[in-house]
Amino acid sequence: MTANPSAAAPEAPTLPPATILGYPRIGRRRELKRAIEAFWKGASSEAQLQDTARELRAATRARLVELGLPAAGGAVPESFSFYDQVLDATIALGAIPHRFAGAVADAAGSDLAVLFALARGDKDHQPLEMTKWFDTNYHYSVPEFDERTPLAANPAALVAQVTEARAQGIESRPVLVGPVTYLLLAKASAEAGEGFRPLDRLDEVVAVYAELLAALAAAGASWVQLDEPALVSDSLPVPRAEVLKLVERAYATLGGTARGTARPAILLTAPYGDSSQALARLGALPVEAVHADLVRGSLPESALADGTLATAYAGTQLIAGVVDGRNIWRTDLRAALATATRLHDAGIATGIGTSNSLQHVPHDVADETQLDARLRSWLAFADQKVEQVAILARGLEDGTAAVEAELAAADAVLADRAAAPGVRDGAVRERAAGVTEADRSRAAEAERREAQRGLEIPQLATTTIGSFPQTTEIRKARAAFTRGEIDQDAYDGFLRAEIERVIRLQEEIGLDVLVHGEAERNDMVQYFAELLDGFAVTEHGWVQSYGTRATRPSILWGDVSRPAPMTVAWSSYAQSLTERPVKGMLTGPVTILAWSFVRDDQPLADTAEQVALALRDEIDDLVEAGISIVQVDEPALRELLPLDADRQADYLDWSVGSFRLATSGAANEVQIHTHLCYSEFGEIIDAVDGLDADVTSIEAARSRMDVVAPLGDHGYSRGIGPGVYDIHSPRVPSVDEQAELIRIAAARIPGEQLWVNPDCGLKTRGYEETVASLTNLVQAARTVRGA
Repeated sequence: MTANPSAAAPEAPTLPPATILGYPRIGRRRELKRAIEAFWKGASSEAQLQDTARELRAATRARLVELGLPAAGGAVPESFSFYDQVLDATIALGAIPHRFAGAVADAAGSDLAVLFALARGDKDHQPLEMTKWFDTNYHYSVPEFDERTPLAANPAALVAQVTEARAQGIESRPVLVGPVTYLLLAKASAEAGEGFRPLDRLDEVVAVYAELLAALAAAGASWVQLDEPALVSDSLPVPRAEVLKLVERAYATLGGTARGTARPAILLTAPYGDSSQALARLGALPVEAVHADLVRGSLPESALADGTLATAYAGTQLIAGVVDGRNIWRTDLRAALATATRLHDAGIATGIGTSNSLQHVPHDVADETQLDARLRSWLAFADQKVEQVAILARGLEDGTAAVEAELAAADAVLADRAAAPGVRDGAVRERAAGVTEADRSRAAEAERREAQRGLEIPQLATTTIGSFPQTTEIRKARAAFTRGEIDQDAYDGFLRAEIERVIRLQEEIGLDVLVHGEAERNDMVQYFAELLDGFAVTEHGWVQSYGTRATRPSILWGDVSRPAPMTVAWSSYAQSLTERPVKGMLTGPVTILAWSFVRDDQPLADTAEQVALALRDEIDDLVEAGISIVQVDEPALRELLPLDADRQADYLDWSVGSFRLATSGAANEVQIHTHLCYSEFGEIIDAVDGLDADVTSIEAARSRMDVVAPLGDHGYSRGIGPGVYDIHSPRVPSVDEQAELIRIAAARIPGEQLWVNPDCGLKTRGYEETVASLTNLVQAARTVRGA
């Protein structure tokens, strides 16, 4: 490794002492979502949508300065996106797959039209595949690459944002997914030659990045942020040590050009995990600043002690990501400042930042006027985290005494939270302590299969994942009930009528195993959070999941228990309406944790046990009420898999154990289903097997059944339903299209194991497309059955 080339350049710029890696971009009241969806419906023009986007960007910049980030020096990040930051990089690189040539022609020069075609598809184009962004509940659009994928720098959107900011009197910092991470998240297209890897085109992609940086410098950008979370992951196509070498290779080129007219100063970030083993080598790169996540990661103690780290950062700034960008609890400011001070005292130019972009937390806790005041005092959403960054930066610059009042206030909040009633419940903890391995075990699979023959389920059985469209009428009725405009009896009557309508519709379509449609549920986690002790819910705590889809994660703040049955009345009513089996629908313990903001004062495994026991009680009551099939959804099982390989086995052990604790009380005659999403199943196939569910449904349509091969190779012997209908696109897949996917699956999985279902729940779709797609699905299954 060569010496740091900037070590002899004292004029190298530094970022202001307070910065963040990104900010929520959907708008405080989801303004961007509404504007985009109006545009999709044809209710507004592209010009109107662009106007809304500019207003939101301007409001974000102004708010960040108001909260304490300097207007000068590049402290304010430009993290806006119409849909997804990886998709934005695809547009900026001009890396449009050949199969979208028709969509590009139809777009008539509109980058936005191309972006939405890639994201959503159209009648002629299947959209890009989506999958989870590292170990978060955010989804990105997977780039497709082959040897001929075009590359042409398209800096227009990035330059426009820099220009807007300058007109506003703010020197902002453009943000891009870095080239190594971008290519590691890409997949080889169907046209790629055998053995091709997107990484094979790294040097070409880096050359386009250099063009983008030059365009930004020409537009007046003094800093650019390049995010390389691949540096902290063991779940990518190449080992982490190789990722570091690729980063060194790429940034030797990007940073090797003269700063100023050729490029802005570079902030290289490593969010979402531990970069300690790479930190010294990153400091030796020709970049002006490096960021480290010091919430999920740690400092390299030996390199800090022997001066190696200080030597590596002799001319490079280190941004200490000490404020958690993934959770909503108030920061332990005293501990965070101590961590940053250790770097400062070692002679390293240190700034304060967040662990990652704040896109994963809501805007402002001050909006939550209905939350218990005591609980609210424990919380910090995006705005409060920016304020905390500013406080810590002031403490680092001026000394602890300058912020002692703020540190003492934070100490008091932490102490109050630890002592509050409900945080620890003796009865809940005693029950969890008494769990044995027998509580996690059912009879052998063959014995259960024989007992379940009485369900009389046909081969290639058709079903859905659970939810049906949440119509305007459903949302209006829920809002009216919440406002007190209709009483409980009237609301329950509305829901019963909706459930009957959904049951009759499924019978008419011809589905074999039915669902009640979940009209009573606002969200698959929030519904349960509202009925379990130990949870709270927000009014405005929206967080982007993908595109215009946002969720309100619940807050799991204390020990969890179930005061009363939660789903039994609705499921038993639905079953009373039909002779066909109706699935009872529950959200699994891991997903409830993954899609909530979970307490950080005890291991996740302990919290999962408590949730699992509450669900176990619910399953007992469902079965007692006559429900013979119960689905316990775990779409987030792969999502929470740690990025560090040495932590994965422990996670899979307790996550699978919590599912089995929830489901193993069911008798042999009860068929247990589960549903998994957005997974590289090859990595967790043993865990999927270990769940011991009788039937597992999985997303597979966008990847054209890529998940089937690892299941077949593994010899998976239970029921499996690889999705044949992609519900994340408005397209209506034809009978032939879905039949082809069923045949691909049937070539690897015996027909008696195979189920036919959509990829995911239908909550976000409209009824017209849903009915058409499900009608085609049933016909496709019948066609293949009869072949």
